[in-house]
Amino acid sequence: MNVRQDIHNSDIPVLCRACEARHRGVCGALTSEQLLVLSKQSSKHKVEPGTELVSDSEPITGFSNMLSGVVKLTKMLEDGRQQIVGLQFAPDFLGRPFKSESALNAVAATPVSLCSFPKSAVDRMIKEAPELEHRLLKQKLKELDEARDWMLTLGRKTASEKVASFLHLVATHIDPEAFVANGTVSFELPLTRADIADFLGLTIETVSRQMTKLRKDGVIDIENNRHITIPDIARLERRAKI
Repeated sequence: MNVRQDIHNSDIPVLCRACEARHRGVCGALTSEQLLVLSKQSSKHKVEPGTELVSDSEPITGFSNMLSGVVKLTKMLEDGRQQIVGLQFAPDFLGRPFKSESALNAVAATPVSLCSFPKSAVDRMIKEAPELEHRLLKQKLKELDEARDWMLTLGRKTASEKVASFLHLVATHIDPEAFVANGTVSFELPLTRADIADFLGLTIETVSRQMTKLRKDGVIDIENNRHITIPDIARLERRAKI
């Protein structure tokens, strides 16, 4: 028996067994039989930072489960100015179901691993599995709640609180394994200082100053300009007014 046959004849496809999206993402709503059907049309692949995954105003032809990495969502004005309007982390569902055309750009901010499938397969599965539709709706409502919280951050918080809020967002979403045994959190910044400034509506200089202040105050540790360690997440939350 060849490998391909073995993948699709087991109760849970090999492609899905160790996948976080199956346990914590939208695929957790599917039965083993439904996973088997979907896996036959899916493919895993990795993309490098800067790769455009979704283009604004283009027809939607497929979706992806994020398996690892960070994706930035952006909107662009007619004059070319761009705004980062959100971040997505594994095991988020990348793409907008129930629409035929994308309303934003999605670009890999870090190396990203994806499991992708055609829109037609997902549309058909939604009709056959109401729980999948329910899971997708819950994720979109969660994203809406997070967007509203971020509106509060951008509209009312100080520069210091904004930077602390950004670090907390990344620390609590980027990787469950970022929480090490002694309770500290460690991760690589997924965005450049310029992107962080864009996301927070600040200047690059302000972001750098606030990061330095957090480091001097012992709230974070910075190595090689990108590696962040947070000794006490509760202390960061207090600085972020969360």
